[in-house]
Amino acid sequence: MTTIKLTESELQYISLFEALTQVEALDCVNDEENGRVIFIVKRGMAGRAIGSKGSNVKLLRKLIGRDVEVVEMGDTLEELISAALFPVKVLSVEIREDENGEKVAMVEVPPSQKGLAIGRGGRNVKKLRLLAKRYFGVNVVLK
Repeated sequence: MTTIKLTESELQYISLFEALTQVEALDCVNDEENGRVIFIVKRGMAGRAIGSKGSNVKLLRKLIGRDVEVVEMGDTLEELISAALFPVKVLSVEIREDENGEKVAMVEVPPSQKGLAIGRGGRNVKKLRLLAKRYFGVNVVLK
């Protein structure tokens, strides 16, 4: 994994997130392009962080004034991709090198879930690319 640098606003978001949810945030990504803040938590902690019926996320969204998403960390690229796309079922992840020598992860999902995997306006694919690049230096393509 690469070294991650947090901005002052991301540190403030983490502090607010942890105070409200009582869950440790491993990382925070301020995705200004898509108007959201993505919190990364330990595996198995997303449900607690989200809260009953999404209560914690709703309150955070109101306090921050932006969409809030919670993703469980994965030890491998495949685990991170599966967690970031949940509830979509990831069938396979294949890592290749493109013509420029960069690593690209080809993610296969069931055809019936492809729209859900992509998200409105490609929102989920953008999240996937952001996290895969941040943690593993890999670009992501859905197939």
